[in-house]
Amino acid sequence: MPEVTITELWLPILLAAAAVFVVSSVIHVASPLHKADYKPLPDEDRVLEALRGAGLERGGYAFPYASSMKQMAEEGFIARQNLGPVGFMQVLPKGPIKMGGALLIWFLYSALLATFAGYIGTLCLPRGADDHEVFRITGTVALLGFATAPIQDSIWRGVQWAVTARFVFGGILYGLVTAGVFGAMWPGV
Repeated sequence: MPEVTITELWLPILLAAAAVFVVSSVIHVASPLHKADYKPLPDEDRVLEALRGAGLERGGYAFPYASSMKQMAEEGFIARQNLGPVGFMQVLPKGPIKMGGALLIWFLYSALLATFAGYIGTLCLPRGADDHEVFRITGTVALLGFATAPIQDSIWRGVQWAVTARFVFGGILYGLVTAGVFGAMWPGV
């Protein structure tokens, strides 16, 4: 019996990405799950004017900023940290956020994770494998990709753990949806 090839899985990969896209749209648009992820800046107009006046451009920023581990140990830097605020900031280009491009990249990312899940499935599962086994293997891979990535933001960028937990929950759902598609569409004998 020939092994399953990744090229045979093109349709489940695309359908899994589409299903993840739909579930994530519902989570982010129709549910209140992520409504509390961000809060407004205090005195936003004044803060934004100060940032514009400082010539802030697109990019990632740390504040207070230290250019080396040695500088991070200096008394002046520690004093600035103690004075606060301390944080990381991601600044986007001026103008409206381009959701179309971001949504396309999200779909492609979902397809990439589905491709990895399918590929691992081809290494572990025979043609005609039991749908529960397909679900277990492909779901584990998809869940690892979708649900663990946000944890790094809490570890390294200070994102509140409650926010990360909501993204992990979504990632678990995306992994389950991906597994469900592969379980239902795994090539038969």
